[in-house]
Amino acid sequence: MSETKFKDIARQIEQRIDEGVYPPNAKLPPHRELAADLDTTPATISKAYKLLAEMNRVESFVGRGTFVVGESQLNQAIQPAESDAQFNFSILQPYVSKNLASLRSAYQKASMSFSPELLAYTDHSGHLSHREAGAIWAHRYGLSAATASNVLLTNGAQHALSLLIETLTQPGDVIAVEALTYPGILAIASLAGRQVIGVDMDNDGLIPSVLEEVLRSHKPKLVIAIPSHQNPTGITMPIQRRKAIAAIIEHSSAYLVEDDIYGFLNEATLPAICHWLPEKGIHISGLSKAISPAMRCGFVVAPDHLLPTLNAHIRANIWLASPINFIVAEQLISSGEAFSMAEAQRDIAKQRQTIAKDILGDVISKADGYHVWVTLPAHWQQERFVMEAKQRDLIVTSGSYFAAGDSHPNCIRLSLMSIKNNDALTQGLKELKSLLDSHVVSLAPF
Repeated sequence: MSETKFKDIARQIEQRIDEGVYPPNAKLPPHRELAADLDTTPATISKAYKLLAEMNRVESFVGRGTFVVGESQLNQAIQPAESDAQFNFSILQPYVSKNLASLRSAYQKASMSFSPELLAYTDHSGHLSHREAGAIWAHRYGLSAATASNVLLTNGAQHALSLLIETLTQPGDVIAVEALTYPGILAIASLAGRQVIGVDMDNDGLIPSVLEEVLRSHKPKLVIAIPSHQNPTGITMPIQRRKAIAAIIEHSSAYLVEDDIYGFLNEATLPAICHWLPEKGIHISGLSKAISPAMRCGFVVAPDHLLPTLNAHIRANIWLASPINFIVAEQLISSGEAFSMAEAQRDIAKQRQTIAKDILGDVISKADGYHVWVTLPAHWQQERFVMEAKQRDLIVTSGSYFAAGDSHPNCIRLSLMSIKNNDALTQGLKELKSLLDSHVVSLAPF
């Protein structure tokens, strides 16, 4: 290989980036595939990618591949609408209008209970009564071991994930996640300098034999799993799979972080994986998906031996989660209204899943929860489809943002809950269906 060959290849790749063939945040082809396309060797592609990374045109992630530098992938996966005319299928949240009146009343009522004690600093991560409410919430949705003494309060589940990754791992450590996972996990790991390994999944979630091999080969410090209505696939682990995963973690050196933020959407309560991991399981739940993202009420249930360290990190970073939000959370949980609000969201999700299934049909792999995972027809490539959809005021999320391993299915995720009403949802889904069925080619070919 000549000294300039890889530079010539880098220029060709850069030209494709500039022309929009590889748009911002797009995943570049694997080394061997691009080498065949450009009539060169994988080693030359590797050197070209390295040069482009030094030029800040691309960035590489262990286990995920090389991407065109652009905006944060988390920002791309979750986009705000730019106008009322857009149909925003990217934001995974409850139908906030449903809870608006109840939340106004709850915050007004909570203000009447403000006291110097409740609005002051306190020990631990928050007041005892607020941690008791967190234990009630976690217990209701599958974690019977939750008590006020082992609950920590956080500013939402994202803060909880960041806390656990920062506290229980060091830069360079490996974290195992589902091969397709929530981009917020990938964003935290990337910023913190942790390596991510994707674990293959089947229709029941993490594959036990693959997890065993990853634990043996890569020695991850954490395994992070979303057991209910998994983001993005929609998979809910059945009880036997949960037990199998717990047994494997129990005999490893890793901790399990169970992000059970969607557990309230299950028709019947399923036991948390942490139910079988009292010493090695950390459970996350909260109110952001069930009631409102603005509440920022997260609950972490951790083994006793981890509580002092986790409490110390919370105090060092935020001192304590906002008591005002947790005053409201306590009142809603204690009165039972929080559970009624969660059930109402589940009912809305069922209605919207029916609408989506009727319109989109068999391209949907799962049909419950807040979102659907859509397999694109063979004539569409996911990045191109996302760009074409946006031109039609349809904001959808490319499956590439969820990829943590070698699996890169040609899919998109559609959130069904952020659209303002069922009529608008129906209209937006029909336009998406029309685009799915079309063979529009208005962009440069990939």
